Amino acid sequence: MISNIYNSYSNNNLLKSYFNNRNHSIPKSQEFTNNSTIKNEPQIKSIYNDSNLSHTSWFYINDVHGKMTKMERIYNMAQQFDRTKSEQTDFFKNIPDSNVAKFKVSSGDISIGCNPNNNKVAYKFLDWCGFNATELGNHEMDVVEPGDLAALIDGTKCKMLALNVIAQPNSPLEGKFQKSIIAENNGEKVGIIGIAPSDMFDRVKISNTLNSIKVADINETIKLVQQEVDNLRNQGINKIALLSHSGINNDKKIIEQTEGIDIIFGGHTHNLLQGIEEGKNLFYSKTGEPVVMTQAGKNGEYVGILNVDFDKNGIIKRVQNNVISTQPYSRPLYVKDAVESIIGKPEIVGKVGKAVPMPKHILIEDNPHGDLIADAMKNELGTDIAILNTGNIRGCFVTGAEVDSRLLADISPFEDKMMVLKLTEKQIVDAIKTGLDLSFHSENNKPGILLVSGMKYKCNKNGQLLNLEYIDKNKQSHKIDINNPDEHKTYTVAADDFFAMGGDNYLPSNLDKSQILKTLDFDKNKLACDYIKKLPQPFDVVPDGRLEIVD
Repeated sequence: MISNIYNSYSNNNLLKSYFNNRNHSIPKSQEFTNNSTIKNEPQIKSIYNDSNLSHTSWFYINDVHGKMTKMERIYNMAQQFDRTKSEQTDFFKNIPDSNVAKFKVSSGDISIGCNPNNNKVAYKFLDWCGFNATELGNHEMDVVEPGDLAALIDGTKCKMLALNVIAQPNSPLEGKFQKSIIAENNGEKVGIIGIAPSDMFDRVKISNTLNSIKVADINETIKLVQQEVDNLRNQGINKIALLSHSGINNDKKIIEQTEGIDIIFGGHTHNLLQGIEEGKNLFYSKTGEPVVMTQAGKNGEYVGILNVDFDKNGIIKRVQNNVISTQPYSRPLYVKDAVESIIGKPEIVGKVGKAVPMPKHILIEDNPHGDLIADAMKNELGTDIAILNTGNIRGCFVTGAEVDSRLLADISPFEDKMMVLKLTEKQIVDAIKTGLDLSFHSENNKPGILLVSGMKYKCNKNGQLLNLEYIDKNKQSHKIDINNPDEHKTYTVAADDFFAMGGDNYLPSNLDKSQILKTLDFDKNKLACDYIKKLPQPFDVVPDGRLEIVD
């Protein structure tokens, strides 16, 4: 039976593109729903049997964000990828397995947050799966101390790439980031380059680790990429992949301004690029050569397998992009046990009655899963209100399922320190308005609107705050003048240190120290565990009208 790891095509479509040998330009691609619709079978066979073609298959992931249950499934898929004989697949039909070179690459944000055990699992996962290389995403920089990140990098065989990052002299991270590697499988050599996001300092909490590096801007990064491509080509490598955590628009810019890159395995903007479509993920370099771009969404929900045939000059001649959901794949018990040997056995804290699905657009919708975490913050810390940015929430509760500490760490993974703040009414209103304005007007809805507990508000899809109320501990509602908020009236606020220290610009980064009432040495997932234990069981996760978004 043919393993379905190669045969779970996006939209069940199989794309075969045949490219012109003469000028390296790509004509309109041909798309077939299945082999039975292919009219010119002899021509296809002759292409398959062309001894001048180099056959490669790439297993790729991006933005897994420390999702350990997804890692367990991805491990299963990676093993299946290794076991599947290439000649059993439709793309490599009649090609011996020994003639197909397989590679595995990660485009960053495999880990998330600063929990040392969770991060250890993420880096072990890269080795368990046999990834050739990963690259430095913004969430790899969630690790607070540079020595801790250096130890994680040293502890894995998977190479960490980031040619546009320079570590400060004498930093533990000095020398830890490689510009590129040359990977070899079945006698086929490929070059793999990696770049970190140029907006790193906008996407990560300021820490000793972040302060120990410098990241080139996108224009300088593009120059560095071309230099490294040229370096690889001078070594005789003419098949080159770029691991990029720069986002889809910057990846397009890289393609337009460089030559010699064949594939960009992307990330950061969480796009789901299915199949192959000219103008969507099939572009041309400045010299007219085809360049394929990938992204497989976020949170380990999908992996990709990119099958690519090159000619002797390293030009793509055929390509197929398979984007595969991880959900149907099992979590092998021995991998689950290996994970729990690192993080410990989870504690069961409750059971869900009814839970609504995660919102489709999590950064610009109310999220009852996040609302519950905000309620835990407010109630467990005894504050007037709680504020939580939607980007904190990376998982969800499931109807009828038990809730354990591992799930809560999955839902809220950052392990930021909790704080109790004294904020003015004006600061709170300004923060909410900032979140709305930035999120509804940015291409990827970042940084995300603010979730609240002890308040309710209404906004429109233009990012305008229309109404805001404070709900006191007696459930009484008090309307706040959003146009003239009081600069002297204050509220106690439960928040994490990312928000409190100016992360994503909801608050000024120079918050007055007198406004910091407490800094605690634990994150919101601990508060959620304690809170859920006290709830009547089973508990529901449903909307309660605290955040209304109108047209």
